[in-house]
Amino acid sequence: QKPTWSSSPQEEDSAMENIVTEKKAEESHRQDSVDLLIFILLLTLTILTIWLFKHRRFRFLHETGLAMIYGLIVGVILRYAIHLPRDVSNVSKSCYVNASPPTLLINVSGKFYEYTLKGEISANEVKDVQDNEMLRKVTFDPEVFFNILLPPIIFHAGYSLKRRHFFRNMGSILAFAFLGTVISCFFIGLLMYGCVTLMKQVGQLHGDFFFTDCLFFGAIVSATDPVTVLAIFNELHVDADLYALLFGESVLNDAVAVVLSSSIVAYQPQGDNSHTFEAMALLKSFGMFLGVFSGSFALGVATGVFTALISFHFYLLRDFQLLETALFFLMSWSTFLLAEACGFTGVVSVLFCGITQAHYTYNNLSAESQDRTKQLFELLNFLAENFIFSYMGLTLFTFQNHVFNPMFIVGAFLAVFLGRAANIYPLSLLLNLGRRYKIRSNFQHMMMFAGLRGAMTFALSIRDTATYARRMMFSTTLLVVFFTVWICGGGTMQMLSCQRIRVGVDSDQDNSMSFTDGSERRSTKQESAWLFRIWYNFDHNYLKPILTHSGPPLTATLPPCCGPLARFLTSPQAYENEGQLKDDDSDLILTDGDINLTYGDITVSTDASGSHTSSGLGYTGAATSDDLDRELVYGDHELVMRGTRLVLPMDDSEPPFTDSYNHLRM
Repeated sequence: QKPTWSSSPQEEDSAMENIVTEKKAEESHRQDSVDLLIFILLLTLTILTIWLFKHRRFRFLHETGLAMIYGLIVGVILRYAIHLPRDVSNVSKSCYVNASPPTLLINVSGKFYEYTLKGEISANEVKDVQDNEMLRKVTFDPEVFFNILLPPIIFHAGYSLKRRHFFRNMGSILAFAFLGTVISCFFIGLLMYGCVTLMKQVGQLHGDFFFTDCLFFGAIVSATDPVTVLAIFNELHVDADLYALLFGESVLNDAVAVVLSSSIVAYQPQGDNSHTFEAMALLKSFGMFLGVFSGSFALGVATGVFTALISFHFYLLRDFQLLETALFFLMSWSTFLLAEACGFTGVVSVLFCGITQAHYTYNNLSAESQDRTKQLFELLNFLAENFIFSYMGLTLFTFQNHVFNPMFIVGAFLAVFLGRAANIYPLSLLLNLGRRYKIRSNFQHMMMFAGLRGAMTFALSIRDTATYARRMMFSTTLLVVFFTVWICGGGTMQMLSCQRIRVGVDSDQDNSMSFTDGSERRSTKQESAWLFRIWYNFDHNYLKPILTHSGPPLTATLPPCCGPLARFLTSPQAYENEGQLKDDDSDLILTDGDINLTYGDITVSTDASGSHTSSGLGYTGAATSDDLDRELVYGDHELVMRGTRLVLPMDDSEPPFTDSYNHLRM
């Protein structure tokens, strides 16, 4: 006789509950897969349309604008055509707590369940919550943008920075990025405070909106992202200095805007009213701005130097390109997370880490890893940027707490464009007083027009939508991004034609044509800051030999009394590579040129007339001013052969480099 197994009603209920839970988990998994599939299809459709636009040479709409349009279409479908009811049965409104904890433990019939806080809803929105499960699923945690999508975008900006024109315009770029962003922030904040005050008087404001909120809005919309304009500039070969000014400003002012917004949030006066003006609190916020920015900068550079040291001392890692690329990728990404964990700003750290990696670590990588890292971060930048812009379009219809106020929107548009004008025109006027090559009026108009808002503005605005003021700022920011990307980005070709800005300009030929005599050629020296010149000499003679395999050996740059130390710190590969043709990082950054004419044991220089000079062992010391002039102008035209740096200065009347290079090959 077979034994019979009996179970209690409690065990049967528990078994049924487990089955139901497993089914719900499986359904949730399928739903999550559908949500991710939607975004992948959006990116796929965007890529195919980009190919069609490039094939047909359509330039009136950039890929980011396309991604936003497709996101809008999918958002409309999800909002009005698809309804997935959410399991929100047995809603109880009788449980009162004094706060809103992030998690709750609920006792249901003797069993404890953990619930996670999703956000606040009003009593009349309970029915809407039951009908928007799909909308809730396609809404991402804002930290996803900061920790996953933003790092590759910012790192790629620093890693792909072409520094020849950047350093030539470094003073102007720093002025626009730092001083200009602060001017724009406070100008927009003051105008928006006047707009908010007017809204209160006419009864159009239905919540608190303080002056610090206006300044915060000014900070987040001061972050420019002219990705559309720069893509067209690069394709049409627009003037290199204009490109450098726009690109350099957009790269640095993102970092400034992030730190500035966090400093405004940290403004805390003493007393009950936290929104009154207090000089001490203002000084503390300013000190926090300087401390966070400098700390983030130092951390990013330190991480880049540490990665360079790893690649320098583990030289045999070059034999395993996959491991080399993986290590480079992880060290670069960890910079962002390390800065955030230490209380700094990851955007600033990862930006300067990228610049440091391009200058030092890149030279230690194998040729295959150099190509892999460039292509990897270019791909991640492309996917992350288009994902964010697609999500922007989607969010316009899927975000549940939009606050659209017509008066605030009109005031915001006026403030944004006036703030951009207050940034560009006065600073250009002041900078032209000290620049040899002036920022012409048509360049200023183009920079004014190219002040698009993009990924950074969106990420900063969506990070906190808890209050009425922040929700209104987020909704208005979306409209500002849409308008600037579609209208300003789409009108780039027309603006270039209207301002009669030259296109099809080769940067090297343009430079060679600009310096028509000896006095004009020395203008590069005047354009370069003296502090940068001192730093460049020190970096080339001492830091690059310590951190890379591409610099001159320390035995050639240090005095003879430091011979043992120089031989200890110099890489053996610096001597082994003397018989090989060595590629520098000229495709990414400013090349080393003839900054130190003594390289190895022989110095060879070829002048325009074809004569040669050579010398034996010796120490020439730091680079001369004329060396750096040729470096900044003809930095890309150099060869390093058999341990000897061959500098090929050219007559200004001859085509740059072509004849000398062919003669050398023969």
